[in-house]
This record gives sequence, C-alpha cells and structure tokens, in this order.
Amino acid sequence: MNLRAVSVRPGRDSDAAGLIALIGRCWSDYPGCILDVEREEQKLLALATYYGERGGTLWVAEDGDAIVGMAAAMPAGSDVWEIAKLYVHPDCHGAGLAHRLLDMMEAHAAAQGAKSLTLWTDTRFIRAHRFYEKRSWVRAGPVRAIGDLSGSIEFDYVKPLDGVLQLNASAAASAERRLAEILAACVDSGASVSFLAPLSLDLARSTMRDVAQQVATGQCILLAAWSGGVLSGTVRLQLDTPQNQPHRAEICKMLVHPDARRRGLGEQLMLAAEAAAIAAGRTLLTLDTLAGSAGERLYRKLGWIEVGAIPGYSVDAAGRPEAAVMFYRNLVVATS
Repeated sequence: MNLRAVSVRPGRDSDAAGLIALIGRCWSDYPGCILDVEREEQKLLALATYYGERGGTLWVAEDGDAIVGMAAAMPAGSDVWEIAKLYVHPDCHGAGLAHRLLDMMEAHAAAQGAKSLTLWTDTRFIRAHRFYEKRSWVRAGPVRAIGDLSGSIEFDYVKPLDGVLQLNASAAASAERRLAEILAACVDSGASVSFLAPLSLDLARSTMRDVAQQVATGQCILLAAWSGGVLSGTVRLQLDTPQNQPHRAEICKMLVHPDARRRGLGEQLMLAAEAAAIAAGRTLLTLDTLAGSAGERLYRKLGWIEVGAIPGYSVDAAGRPEAAVMFYRNLVVATS
C-alpha cells in the first residue's frame, strides 16, 4: 500500500456504509465479534454527528473511493480525551496508517487542552494492544464487560501527555517493551545500573517482566514519566527491605531515555518517588549512583545527603573500576 495515496479528511454521516463495512471487515478476523448495527450500533449511521454533539471529531482515511481507516476523539472528563473507533483495513496493516491516524487524534486532543488520554479495546484485539503499547499507552484499571452480542470484555488503556504515573501490575506488564527499551538505551549510553553495554532487548525485557511481578506482589512501586506523549523515564521504589527496616525503601533504576534528557523528567520522577514513599509509610530512602554522573548532581540538587563513596564498586564495559556514591534522604525531616 502506498500511504501517500491515502487521504485523510473529516468524517461525514454519509460515510456510514463505508465505515460499517470497514469495522465489519476488521471484526471478521476475531471469532465471536458480531456487528449488529440495528440492535447495537445505530450511532454508526450518523457517526460524525454522534462525535460532533459530544465535542469530538471523526476522521476518515480514503484510498481512492474506498474507506480504509477511521479514528475519533472526544472529551471524556476534565483534561481527559478518549480515542475511539481506530480501525485500519487489514490490507493496510504495516503501512503506517494507524500511526498517522493516532498521531492526528493525539495532536487534536492536546490542542484542545487534554492532559491525558484514554481508550477502550476488546481483550481479543491482541494486535491492537501491541500497537498501543508501542505508542507508550499502558493498560490501567479493571476490565469492563459490555454485555453485547459479542460478549465483549475490554481493557482500558491510558497515556499522560506529560507527567508521572504510578503503574499497577497490569500497567507495568503492558509497558514491558517500552521500559526495556529505556533500560537498554540508558545502559548503552553509559548508565551504571547493574548491566554492561550492549544490553540485549531480550535481557532488558526479562528484567522488566520481573519488575512487573514485583509490583504485583507489593515488593516495589514503579513510576513512569511521559514527555510529549512518549514514555521516556522510570524509577523504582523497592519496598522489600529487611524486617527491622519497615520505614526504609531503596530508590533504584532511575532512568531517563537519552532522547528525553534535560527536560526535568529525572527531578519529576524523584519527587514522585518521595511522595509515593510517604504514601507507603516509608520515611527513609537510600540509593547509590555512579560517582560524577548526572544522577549524582541531581540527587545533590534535590537535597539528598551523601554518606560516602566506595571505590571500585562496579566496573564499566571495558572492565575499568567505577566508584559509587551512597546517599540517603530522611523524609520526616525533608517534609517537616
């Protein structure tokens, strides 16, 4: 498919037949998905009006006279917009049309003042899940049952356009690939975070899979930061401290993708981690960082107190010894 030959325009109610045919074709690849316009989807007969009345918009992609894609967006609460009805004809998969449509919807929502985005997707639409996760969306909250003829159960996906979000186990699992990419990119750019460059994506994904399990069992709190709609940073708050240290937690793997540095994400993540620690009843935080690193400068700026440096604490990719600086922060003192 030649994406340049595809035009995208505002949707019209007169597109109904083409939109219904497109959705029907997409659903046909999933057993049990039933499209009954008369009984359940009458809004498809005037979909542009439906979204227009709700302050939203509908867009249609055409290849010649054929409708090959669609997408919609509408307000879903204060500062939140919902992305909906994103469908691309199977013959167009892999051509970038879905990215183009989602780019348009996300940009439109941002221009209307959205701070975060949400969408619902059928649990059977595995290809769509991979697509959204690649685009920095994460799964959130419980599933919902629609009670329709298809017996649909849906996942909720969310994405802040900017800011920090605490990830539950479901969100952490859905963010596995993107978090692994951040970890690998940071290690390959010189970060000393337990690994040596080059770090394979497989090992990075295995590591983040273990983290999601720790989130599920309450061993750690995982925070993620978005910049411009892209998941670009993360930090963990380890809670599995010894029995005689119930008041302490350890900050580890504070990572910001090299492409998103110098935007304040590291500071946002650390402040969010401190707030999460207080909410979890932890008042003493500890961490170690590479001597002379950007991390060390950040922690000093935020008021962390140095305990001391340990020479030769780790080695770099060339086998050279590196010193680590130990820091702590007493949150009772910091917030009093």
